[in-house]
Amino acid sequence: MTNRQNTLKKIQTKQQTKQIASALALASCGLFTTSAYATELAKKTDDWKIDAALMYYGEQDRVQAIEAIGTAQKAFGDDSVLDLKLVVDSLTGSSASGAVAQSTSQTFTRPSGNGQYHVSAGETPLDDTFQDTRVQANVAWSEVLNPDWKLSVGAYGSKEFDYMSIGANVGIERGFNKDNTTLFLGTAYSFDVVDPEGGRPVDLSAMVIRDNFTTEEAYRTAFEATRQSGSDNKQTADLMLGVTQVLSERWLLQANYGLSSVNGYLTDPYKVLSVVDNNGITEEILYESRPDSRLKHSFYVMTKGALDAGVVDFSYRYNTDDWELTSHTLETHYRYYFSGSFYGQLHLRYYQQSAADFYQPFLMADTPLPEFASADYRIGKMTAYTIGVKFGHKLSGGHEMSYRLEYYQQDPKNDGTTIPGELQNFDLFPTQKAIAAQFSYSF
Repeated sequence: MTNRQNTLKKIQTKQQTKQIASALALASCGLFTTSAYATELAKKTDDWKIDAALMYYGEQDRVQAIEAIGTAQKAFGDDSVLDLKLVVDSLTGSSASGAVAQSTSQTFTRPSGNGQYHVSAGETPLDDTFQDTRVQANVAWSEVLNPDWKLSVGAYGSKEFDYMSIGANVGIERGFNKDNTTLFLGTAYSFDVVDPEGGRPVDLSAMVIRDNFTTEEAYRTAFEATRQSGSDNKQTADLMLGVTQVLSERWLLQANYGLSSVNGYLTDPYKVLSVVDNNGITEEILYESRPDSRLKHSFYVMTKGALDAGVVDFSYRYNTDDWELTSHTLETHYRYYFSGSFYGQLHLRYYQQSAADFYQPFLMADTPLPEFASADYRIGKMTAYTIGVKFGHKLSGGHEMSYRLEYYQQDPKNDGTTIPGELQNFDLFPTQKAIAAQFSYSF
């Protein structure tokens, strides 16, 4: 083979790997990523591309959520892309408070201190005041600086009844090895303000019940003693390093390392713990307490391949932090193209998590109070899995419609805690089941 032929072959190979990398990225857009976004990146037109989605999420006998998502993207020539996103969601229903079931009915004070609610004997205590509406807006800009470098910046803000968050991020990419290798460095910062209904509870203070006081004034004085004045905040700083490697004409490999430092108010003001005696009978209810800092590490690897009639990806994520909470996530998507305009996608996910070092399903009355304690099952030991399907088809005029349905099941586990007395009669670690459905339209 001549030098000229070698040179031409190298040029063709470089162009081919670019096309394969783009095709893989486009064909395997995630469940919430729009095909319009992918089409825009491929065609590089100056038209606006819009995607609208409506999602429903419902837990069995618990939280229900409806979310509307709108994204808009515009490319300016071949080098610049603007992305906009707006999310509005509404949550209602009941959420597990952290207290344990009892053989008699229980009374709890609402977070605001105004009123109380009752939980029947044998039932898991649920806070029926859980409801909120959240609005979030994102803006992002990406710019190709030269054939080897790409810069992206973004900002977001979200607001709900008792929580506000603002943040910014910046990332830079560098291509090597004829663009077969891409390195990424990104950083982000967010500032959140927490202002819960009724005020922030004093850590591990006891819930006061109106029925135990003869006058409203005495009750209000006792309730205010369990509250801290004013709002609080937390700050999060993230750093991510990543590499993407073209392995062959059909396969890519991506690996990331993430570091996240969170400082400030990390306690959930609406979660409580039961203090029980040796017979498992509740003596009092305490508000939880969590550390005011958290350092998290994450490691992620994913391989993605183009098949004859579809795309498949496999990924693994490992997370660990100084709360001693570690997790493993295995996930795969398989998208099959039935025709040039119709596809189906299968989504499988398995998740395993250990408990945080201060997680306790309840506290014992005959032991000293710890510095930190939480009965929130979300930071306890658990396994979970998701199975879902998605179908999409292209319409005339470049429009596209897609439908997604997923089933999620979460199985909390006992991490070796001895269950005293009558608590053995109740399921302290109930399985949680949920359904998610989404409809999307791109134009």
